[in-house]
Amino acid sequence: MHKGPIMDLQRISALFEQRREGHTLPQALYTQAESFDFDMAAIFGQSWLMAGMECELPKAGSYISMMVGKWPVVITRDKEGTIRAFHNSCRHRGSMICALGSGTTPKLVCPYHRWTYDLDGSLFAAGRMDSSFDKSEHGLKPVAIECISGTIFICLSDTPPPIDDFRAKLTEYAAPHNLKDAKLAYESVLVENANWKLVMENGRECYHCSTGHPELSKTFPVGMSKHFDSGHDERVVAFEAQMDALGLPQTPVEGHYWQIARFALNEGCVSISGDGQHLSKKLMCDANGGDIGSMRWAVDPHCFVHCTADHAFMFSAMPVGPNETHVTGKWYVHKDAVEGVDYDVEKLIALWTVTNLEDKALAENNQLGVNSLGYTPGPYSQEAEMLAQRFTDYYCDKARDYIATHGKG
Repeated sequence: MHKGPIMDLQRISALFEQRREGHTLPQALYTQAESFDFDMAAIFGQSWLMAGMECELPKAGSYISMMVGKWPVVITRDKEGTIRAFHNSCRHRGSMICALGSGTTPKLVCPYHRWTYDLDGSLFAAGRMDSSFDKSEHGLKPVAIECISGTIFICLSDTPPPIDDFRAKLTEYAAPHNLKDAKLAYESVLVENANWKLVMENGRECYHCSTGHPELSKTFPVGMSKHFDSGHDERVVAFEAQMDALGLPQTPVEGHYWQIARFALNEGCVSISGDGQHLSKKLMCDANGGDIGSMRWAVDPHCFVHCTADHAFMFSAMPVGPNETHVTGKWYVHKDAVEGVDYDVEKLIALWTVTNLEDKALAENNQLGVNSLGYTPGPYSQEAEMLAQRFTDYYCDKARDYIATHGKG
């Protein structure tokens, strides 16, 4: 659906031709406004993006209003309980209908001229229009949506990429975590003055974790490679066998734009937390007494999620400008967990908050260095940065496909 700004695809294509295999990107792809416009059109306009969880729309009339770059989107739960997504743009003169955030409303009402839409996107009322006006032709423009095991994914393209394989695997791996029975306990937005790809490269590797994240390193296996590969670590191999016996999928699986795996935390740890212990007494998965490691999935171009027995954490990096990225963190617990009794919000968010702040400093420093006249694309570590390289390879593949399709004529 996205048409986007006019870009010189030939010039952008030349940048991708410069990229050496196994290396980071040419400087202009991290710095230039034209590259940002390209990324929005070619990547974010053509990909499945995780918007959140179904539990954020708990009843009919619930809505989420969010931005994908500069594009407003609204997600609703209609009177029948169906979750839908629309471009948040009035069919009258284009005003944004729902302010950013979430809430509950019986109708979607444009603040400009009060055009009113039902939760299914159909136009309910439009005052002072002539007798030939047909309301049925002016409903909100739909956005492709997939709800998978309690998660919500949207895609702005008229021809979304295939999702069947991801849907099947995420359904299998997420089932034990009962995400439909979760609730959003806290949400934060962090502004990072760095290109979104630098933010994501940082989030796809733990080469920096042992020194960059001392708090996370207490519970998180920062020394493992790729999909948290265990090698011949007897404790981790035993964990994998135990998960298999419990019927909890753990084998790493992946597609072109996604990865899923369950992995063991550090010895004695049952959650990704400051002390390695559960952050909520009310567990989302009580198998093995809540000692089930972390089930992680990652979806390019923008997110990852960690699900432990007690809570789930979602990380989403959304581009705003060439050197500005908004990182959203969402923490979920069991819907019946009582704040102040079963969990403490400050303790719940502490570890990922400090980790995100440390990553913000690393990404912003990375951007300053990439801006240098002396910047030259460098090689990824084949032992420690395989997922970062995988992300960059995905980005280049997706970009080249877009150029091949749209660069003719």
